[in-house]
Parts: sequence; C-alpha cells; structure tokens
Amino acid sequence: MTATQLDVKLRENTGKGSSRALRRDGRIPAVLYGGKELPIHFSLEPIQLNKEIHQTGFLSKIYEIAVNGKKEKALARTVQFHPVTDRPLHVDFLRVSKDGKITVAVPLSFINETNSPGIKKGGVLNILIHNLEMTSDIDHIPSSIEIDLTGLEIHDTIHLAGLKLPQGAVPAHPERDNDIANIVAPTVMKKVAGEEETSAETVAAEGGEA
Repeated sequence: MTATQLDVKLRENTGKGSSRALRRDGRIPAVLYGGKELPIHFSLEPIQLNKEIHQTGFLSKIYEIAVNGKKEKALARTVQFHPVTDRPLHVDFLRVSKDGKITVAVPLSFINETNSPGIKKGGVLNILIHNLEMTSDIDHIPSSIEIDLTGLEIHDTIHLAGLKLPQGAVPAHPERDNDIANIVAPTVMKKVAGEEETSAETVAAEGGEA
C-alpha cells in the first residue's frame, strides 16, 4: 500500500495558546505518537486535511509524515472537531511499523442492491455493522470491503465468514461481529407502524391523551 504524504510543518511551541495561533494562521495542530520514540508535534495544511477526512477509510489509511529529516508511517487515530463549525481542530497520529500488526476499522461497502431479489420485492437492507475492525500489517489494510448483495432474498443474513478479506488481514472481534447485515421484510416496518396507530386510536377513544 502506497502511503499518502501529508503537508506537515514542525511545531516549535505547544500548548493551547500555540494551537490557537496556528489555527489563526491557517494550520491545524497535530501530534505523532507511539512506539519507543517521543511524540512529535507538527501542523497540517487544512485543505489537504479536509479532503482526506471526507474520503472513505480515513482512519484506516496509511500516511507518510516527514519531520526532522525522517519519514514515518502513521494512522490517524482521533480527530477533534469544533462543536459549532465542525472544522477539524486537532489530529492524533499513531506510528506504525512495517513489521508490526495494527487494528483498524475498515468501512463496509454494499454493492449490487439492484441484483438482490429481496430488495426488488420491497425488502430493506438492514446494516448491523458499518465498519469492521480488522488486524493487519500495514501493507494489507484495505480502504474498504465490498459486499455483493447479488441473489440475496428477504430474511437472508450476511455473515462474517462469508466475507472476502485481504491476505494477512483477520477480524479483530469475530465473536462479536458475526452478523454483518440482513434483508428485512417490508411488512415488519408496516406492522410496527400499524400497532402504534392502533394504540393511539385506543387511547383517544378512551378519552385519554395520545
């Protein structure tokens, strides 16, 4: 997997005051941590960062960070956003090594809905897991995992064992993430709505408040 190189600048100062000054100057503060080395504080270019954040698989993508004359591979672990504007305020990156294993949340992508007989009959795709946690080396982390819905009928369930995972990647929690998605009958939704309407009508007939 080819790592995306980030536009980074080493930070000379740290702390809340320094971070606010960076944001005023149009940069986003960040830190690289992990391994046996000390954390490195730097800043990011906001246009590039926003583009990366809004791409599928941002938290499972390997990035290259070049600081102090050294290039390091890293995963974005957490992003702090402004509570009102939703702009990124700070990003934490975790160092990764070529020989080590890492656990990442990989987004699941469901394709060929139009080839599912169950969905054609009015069934609804009920997604139980949107991101699958996987353990892998950095060269085999997928940006996403495609799940083909071709041929699935109402009441069919997609199980973890049926997924095609990349070589060297294994589920981090197979006992927890066994059921991925299923095709739900549309009558289930109608029945629930009908029960709610009947209950409201009963209360009103009895002189109560709905």
